[in-house]
Amino acid sequence: MTFFSILFALLIEQLKPLRADNPVYAWARSLAGQIERSFNAGQAHHGRLAWGLMVAAFAVPVALLYWMAIKIGILAVLVLNVLVVYLTLGFRHYSHFFTSIQLALNNGDEITARALLAEWTRRDTTGMEADEVARIAVETALVTTHRNVFGVFFWILTPLGPIGAVVYRVAEYLARIWNEPGASAEREEFGRFASKAFYWIDWIPVRLTATAFAIVGNFEDAIYAWRNFAARWQDEAIGIILSSGGGAMGIRLGAPVEAAAEVMTADAATVDSTNVEPEAAVGEEASVRSLQSTVGLVWRALLLWMSLVLLLSIAKWLG
Repeated sequence: MTFFSILFALLIEQLKPLRADNPVYAWARSLAGQIERSFNAGQAHHGRLAWGLMVAAFAVPVALLYWMAIKIGILAVLVLNVLVVYLTLGFRHYSHFFTSIQLALNNGDEITARALLAEWTRRDTTGMEADEVARIAVETALVTTHRNVFGVFFWILTPLGPIGAVVYRVAEYLARIWNEPGASAEREEFGRFASKAFYWIDWIPVRLTATAFAIVGNFEDAIYAWRNFAARWQDEAIGIILSSGGGAMGIRLGAPVEAAAEVMTADAATVDSTNVEPEAAVGEEASVRSLQSTVGLVWRALLLWMSLVLLLSIAKWLG
């Protein structure tokens, strides 16, 4: 059931990608803003209450629909799962940016590549060299792939099913939107719980993603980089993903402290690689060729995940 839910959702997304300005996402942004304005008084416990209300606003209706679908029959469960996976996945939300940047750099059009990267990451790319554009695109792609694809895969495989996928997506969004860079001290305190909650919700998925990168890439270098360099990122989860992903491809990701590279995902989630010294990492410097390596790594990891989901589904049917 879960395998076909994910497969159908991926196929639908390939045929009709979900727009970033769709009504569900727009309502989520509006509700998150309203809850923050109503509850943010600069205290941590206000953030906990607001987080709980926001998650419940999405999880409770899905739980009721899931219970009703189970009562109706297996076809209703399949339809609900496909719908939830389609709404929570984001495989095509950023892939067009990555592909367009790759084409622009391959054609020597650095101006267009910088403009696309700026639109995608919402940061200043003026004066960036082609290799730096490529490196930031690779870093952003690896993190967004985890958060928009593999993290959702993990939670829909749990007994919570579609409820878990919804909680993961909402928690990821709140951790990002309530902890934007440059926020006031009052907002930092308010968003502290959202950040901690997502850290624990994402604790297992991020390590499974890193393991998948190691399995489908250079295993020894990926594990070595993970063990020795992941802690050099300010964000542990991002450090694990980028160190293992870079090691798997044999490239160096991250920037020295003085470069202060701050990468943002397509929906404004910060990827902080400021604490990593490239000369200490394994592999070569990231280049335009690294973009193609990233495409291969992501697709191989996706096939690995789908294979595991299929095996788990078969085991469940036989059991």
